[in-house]
Amino acid sequence: MSSLLPVAAPVDGAPSRAVDDLETRTRQRVLELIATDGPISAAELAASLDLTAAGVRRHLTALEQRGQIAPHTAAGTAPARRGRPARRFVVASRGQHDLEHRYAEIAAEALAFLASAAGAQAVEQFAAERVGDLERQIAPAVDAAGTDVAARAEALARALDDHGYAASARPVPGTEAVQLCQGHCPVQDVAAQFPQLCEAETRAFGHLLGVHVQRLATLTSGGHVCTTSIPTGTRRVPAAPTTPVIATEGPTA
Repeated sequence: MSSLLPVAAPVDGAPSRAVDDLETRTRQRVLELIATDGPISAAELAASLDLTAAGVRRHLTALEQRGQIAPHTAAGTAPARRGRPARRFVVASRGQHDLEHRYAEIAAEALAFLASAAGAQAVEQFAAERVGDLERQIAPAVDAAGTDVAARAEALARALDDHGYAASARPVPGTEAVQLCQGHCPVQDVAAQFPQLCEAETRAFGHLLGVHVQRLATLTSGGHVCTTSIPTGTRRVPAAPTTPVIATEGPTA
């Protein structure tokens, strides 16, 4: 009786990793398609992705267990049909958060291409234009606070908080200064690779407040918040500072 020959194990688990990578990419594509076309059913996803119904249901189950998607519960406008209606899915808040990270990867790749094709100056121009849009949006609220720097810093914090930066202005005891703290940065992952975004933001704060501000810590450098020091001992300077702000990065505020 012949014996079975031993089967060599995969070197470093390479085939297994390849399967896992394919599963991850497919699941990510399912999530992106739900975000684009949802509410959407398993059958519609299978047709769009050229997958089997069983394969799509496996991905849907995993995404639902992770809290990335949820069944759509709103009443539909289609006429009632016999039988159990097909479940339709939408992206849940956890899935939206995960998609943001994916979009951050794409944004970083685009900026890397821009730097390679047009040079670092092009990235700086992009950062200035992007932050300039934010500056123009919040300038009216800051100007409405008057010329007192502390009041303007409070108004700036409120405006940034309205834009999703989780911002606050905190007086520093024993000094004539306020610390502007931002607990969230919408472009944190991209800014970690392209500090021009942080530098442009710091300059914008100086323009809005009319004083020389200094970035003490950032989320991208390990700080628990982005912290900017704002001197409040003088009234608002009429002209915006012309000297570029040099940020002193650190892990703590």
